[in-house]
Amino acid sequence: MADLIRQTIRLGAPPWPTVDPFLFCVHHVDAYPSGNLHLGPDAELQGRAIGQDFAGVDGWNMYHGSVVPGFPSHPHRGFETITYVRRGLVDHADSLGAAARYGKGDVQWMTAGKGIQHAEMFPLLDQSGPNPMELFQIWLNLPAEDKMVEPSYKMLWDGEIPRVPVDGEGEITVIAGAIPGPSGLVVPPSPAPDSWAARSDTDVALWHVRLGAGASVVLPPAGHEDTVRVLYVFDGDGLAVDGQDHDVPTGIVLDSGQEAPLQALGGGVDVLVMQGRPMGEPVAQYGPFVMNTKAEIQQAFEDYQRDHFGGWPWDRSDPVHGPEAVLFARHADGREERAREAS
Repeated sequence: MADLIRQTIRLGAPPWPTVDPFLFCVHHVDAYPSGNLHLGPDAELQGRAIGQDFAGVDGWNMYHGSVVPGFPSHPHRGFETITYVRRGLVDHADSLGAAARYGKGDVQWMTAGKGIQHAEMFPLLDQSGPNPMELFQIWLNLPAEDKMVEPSYKMLWDGEIPRVPVDGEGEITVIAGAIPGPSGLVVPPSPAPDSWAARSDTDVALWHVRLGAGASVVLPPAGHEDTVRVLYVFDGDGLAVDGQDHDVPTGIVLDSGQEAPLQALGGGVDVLVMQGRPMGEPVAQYGPFVMNTKAEIQQAFEDYQRDHFGGWPWDRSDPVHGPEAVLFARHADGREERAREAS
């Protein structure tokens, strides 16, 4: 039998290396202090590179934000963003007029398609204590035939995302891709309708595996022989894969056609599993645009310069949705979702 482990990669500063059909994976972890009346940090910002603050001073970043941390309005075309929040809050606003506030355990699946502007801000609601933030943002490519679909987003709320118990303390959070559970196949909510992951034969999976001390699980073989499976061991004391120990942080490319026995080392471990069948299409990328040719990238710039993908209906580039601790989504078609109180 072939070796289960095909490659290991020491993970440095994000973004981490990804494999087709994925384009990008970044893990944001920020120990934000208490918030102020403007939902920004109640701290001195002097000396930070405001607008481009990725230095991690005092354990947190402002990113491109000037008052509230986060990413003010910016465009995308030709791919999807998947934002999985473990701690903290994200305020979404976009050029279609849609808005959302989502938090711990929630996932936003946004299809940029032919073009959208959006903002992703991190409001600090707690004025009496810290506001820790942790999230993953993953970019999933779109095939050529779907790069110009209408933009949209879908919320996968925490209570809708299934968790599969493991042997010992821990669980698998099933964001995409069905997986066997104790009582049968566990199927997550469907992704955005035009997603590569929505196709039945693409074998896309996103699983967050959390193993407590001594806990173990066996991942099933993938459904197709060309599926690529990567483990990102991102937190904890390390992971044994088929008896081989790996420390944190490490990327591990597996032979997806085999079962993968995983066991936590020390006090436990967190692992992000990303898998899918490659599209095998040429990728032309420049910043926030991902197409198949350089000419299509040039066209994306021209289209954005002409109408800014529909304009920006907000009165600021970094909108936040007030101090009320309620998670919600308001879509461009007027449909509204109210999830729960923010914890």
